[in-house]
Amino acid sequence: MATHVNRQTVDLSSYPDLTVVYLGMRVNRLYGLRTLMARSPRIGRSDDKPEGLLAHEPLLWSLFPMHLGIRQYWRDFDALERWARTDPHAQWWRAFIKDRGGTGFWHETYLAGGGVEAGYLDMPKDIGLSHFAPHVAKQGSMFSARRRLGMPGRETKASPLPEQEYDMYITNPGGTTTR
Repeated sequence: MATHVNRQTVDLSSYPDLTVVYLGMRVNRLYGLRTLMARSPRIGRSDDKPEGLLAHEPLLWSLFPMHLGIRQYWRDFDALERWARTDPHAQWWRAFIKDRGGTGFWHETYLAGGGVEAGYLDMPKDIGLSHFAPHVAKQGSMFSARRRLGMPGRETKASPLPEQEYDMYITNPGGTTTR
């Protein structure tokens, strides 16, 4: 007896600038569990559906070490960038940069029209693109996602934390910027 297979696909022709972003927060130290539980609901809070956000999905990368994440689909990169650079997200990011509370954070962004970029902060093990791509410091032309993507134009709003201030908080004992 043959079974029916419901094969489908999606028509993305209405989304030529679709942008997909994966984000993760990983517990690096025991006290990071408290940070993750306190901060992760805020980063995942997209109930207010910012303009341009098409879908938001929570992810569990691993239980040990605890590593939570989200996948978001945005109408275009400009909408994602605008949201990331305004409050409450910008406020959350500034606080996180100043005190990561025993956690690490990463993101990877994929553009339907071509282009991929990523950032990793206090991640003790490689994940995603960092498994095979060379690691470079997140500074200068590599500081902003827009510049890493080679996209024309200026950032839609000022960075939540200027590069000079960012560097004050993101240094390791050797004095170099973390990846």
